[in-house]
Amino acid sequence: MSAATGGNDAHMDDAADADEHAAPPRTADVVVVGGGVAGLVAALECAKIGLQVTVLERRDAIGGCAGRIELDELTLDSGAESFATRGGSVAELLEHLGLADDIVKPNPAGAWLVWPGGGGAPDAAPLPRTGMLGIPANPLGDDVRRIIGWRGAIRAYADRLMPILRIGRAHSLGRLVRSRMGALVLDRLVTPISAGVYSSDPNELELDLVAPGLNEAMTRVGSLSGGVGQLVEERKAGSAVLGLRGGMHRLVDALAAELDRFGVEVVTGAEATALGRLASRAEGRPAKPGASRNPAIQHEAPAWWVEADRGDEPPLRIDATHVIVAAPADTSRRLLDEAEIGWADASEWPAAASVELVTLVLDAPALDAAPRGTGVLVAAGTPGVAAKALTHSTAKWRWLADAAGPRHVVRLSYGRAGEPNPLGGRTDDEVAALALADASTLLGVPLDASHLRAAGRSAWRDALSQAAIGQRDRVRALEDLLAGEPGIEATGSWVAGTGLASVIPHALEAARRIRHLAVSPGDDA
Repeated sequence: MSAATGGNDAHMDDAADADEHAAPPRTADVVVVGGGVAGLVAALECAKIGLQVTVLERRDAIGGCAGRIELDELTLDSGAESFATRGGSVAELLEHLGLADDIVKPNPAGAWLVWPGGGGAPDAAPLPRTGMLGIPANPLGDDVRRIIGWRGAIRAYADRLMPILRIGRAHSLGRLVRSRMGALVLDRLVTPISAGVYSSDPNELELDLVAPGLNEAMTRVGSLSGGVGQLVEERKAGSAVLGLRGGMHRLVDALAAELDRFGVEVVTGAEATALGRLASRAEGRPAKPGASRNPAIQHEAPAWWVEADRGDEPPLRIDATHVIVAAPADTSRRLLDEAEIGWADASEWPAAASVELVTLVLDAPALDAAPRGTGVLVAAGTPGVAAKALTHSTAKWRWLADAAGPRHVVRLSYGRAGEPNPLGGRTDDEVAALALADASTLLGVPLDASHLRAAGRSAWRDALSQAAIGQRDRVRALEDLLAGEPGIEATGSWVAGTGLASVIPHALEAARRIRHLAVSPGDDA
């Protein structure tokens, strides 16, 4: 299939000139590349007004990072297990899907931190509660001193004595923390959270994206810790994250049901390999009659084609008036680059990280007391531990504890930015053994193969943090470029940011721009 690597010339004509081995091209008002949450939300938003929508998903199941995994007769989340409450967009979507009554709060017990201790063994303590991204509001607090010691606490408190530079803004989270509070706060408190949440080094994270308002709060109060304290006080009461009874994968089930109700075609096992412009649109050929349920929609001639590889089946080609690219970072960047929209800096984007989750189902009564709260974050360099974080899922979520009975479910996360994934090249059995050993160390409880009932792994080789320094400018440049190409949009975590609270509103906005064009063709304003 030459389209995967060649230019657009071979695809500029209609179906009569298509590759003789390819199936005849289909047509759609909108083709969505990627069946993760962003793609599904965008597809549904377009379908609601009667647009004919086709979704192409590379994997055999939709959902992306909000998928499911079946272990020991338990249906568990293979990716996202909660959502941030900021903005209210996720809760609003869940309400529209009839899931509002199943929104639940996590156990407020909080997580622990494990770091390199004295004598070559890991040390552990609860994470300080009065902080943001690990930055303490009270550097001399007992919980902070337990982790960084008196020397680190006194160095961190020096932040209160140093003047704040009022000209300019801090950009790098890591460099700000190191300069204001010292290396121990950065290495033991901030870096584990940055790795666990963003899979990134804090030195590479843009402060205004990961801690909105902190620059201003520092200026008002006169110190980093004081600015953190002010923002913590301003937080609304209630949990910053919520979950869904039965698991966040139920969001995908509900979206799939709505897509089916609105007649959206979802094609799984179809990897988009090429995207380009159609010559027929440039030649002004008339639009083909559509089957829209909405008479306000004026069907225009297809402007774009997308080709997808379906393994042993003939390649699939779809000609569409509009395209929403909602695939992971590398795939989306490649497709947009091939679309010849004039994107000059596609090669300048940072490389994606490789992230993998390992889920264990355990028979381990010693975990009944939740010895490390709802989970553990791991400081880099902790001896004998390859994981960067652990979630004790049955301690965090009451509904899951009820479903699991005497069993325990823990999830371990692997993969730090700029480092090889420690699970690379290992067999499933080897991964399960490593994860079991890590869980034993992190939870402080002896665990061996006799405790293991089941294990599963979920990998994302294409995780890109939108919070990296310079990424906001790269995204803005791309969005400005796409604004000059009506009918093509890009969405997903690689441009929207990490987490459902960022992904869902971004996908809705992308779809609404397509909807506007569909009912007002020729109006690009």
